[in-house]
Amino acid sequence: MEPGSHKLYHVHGFHSRNLLDTYFSSKPGMPFAHEALRYPMEKFYNAFCSGDFRGDVLIDISAGPIIQHLYAALEYFRDIILLKPTEHCILEVKKWTDSRTGAFDWSHTTTLATELAGKSDQCEEKEVGLRAAITHVVKFDLNKENLTDPIGLPQADCLVFFCILEAISKDLEEFVRNFRKFSKLLKPGGRIMYYGALNCTFYMVGGEKFHSVKYNESDLRSILSNEGFVITHLDISPRKAVSDLMDFDSFVFCTAYKQQKI
Repeated sequence: MEPGSHKLYHVHGFHSRNLLDTYFSSKPGMPFAHEALRYPMEKFYNAFCSGDFRGDVLIDISAGPIIQHLYAALEYFRDIILLKPTEHCILEVKKWTDSRTGAFDWSHTTTLATELAGKSDQCEEKEVGLRAAITHVVKFDLNKENLTDPIGLPQADCLVFFCILEAISKDLEEFVRNFRKFSKLLKPGGRIMYYGALNCTFYMVGGEKFHSVKYNESDLRSILSNEGFVITHLDISPRKAVSDLMDFDSFVFCTAYKQQKI
């Protein structure tokens, strides 16, 4: 199906709370508990704890107002900056970072994060720590040379991508161009963590169908290599969710570093 028949996340937007309730909630029987929560949180936790990812600045570019994969990052980075394409998404994130009434309840992921760290009695400390570590939530615009104009960002030691490039790109060529734009935010020799849905063409939010770029493991490997990145880890988790809300067949978690030019 042509992308024009589906909505585009960064153009048409969706209600951020609908996304959270559908894919990231703690409700019993939530079909995406493995793909959206447990599996990526485990992979990100293990990657951060490897010691290969540390520095001053981490820039996260994720679809929706999500934060659950970043709990482990606060141990290794001074500042965490979130980039979002819509004002509605930014407001939803800030409800949580500012501890406002009506913010989405992420306590189920805080519990999982502390369990992964073997510190199940430190849930409150984890939430307080992550709120403090997220220093900026900034809007990006793909049509601008400086994606965050008029705001200038420091170059990042690490970039995190969570199901975003497939959601903001019309096709694989644009996927590559958008990855290249974001990669300019990375320091020479910097590292990336990538999480995405393989062979997915759509996802549903609030009863509306949104476009996703279809790509596979081979596509991702080629893109990273062609853009000067060396893959250090790649893992694929086959689909467990039983739902017609998305048509992916698996999720991929990948880490890589940018080769420095000689």
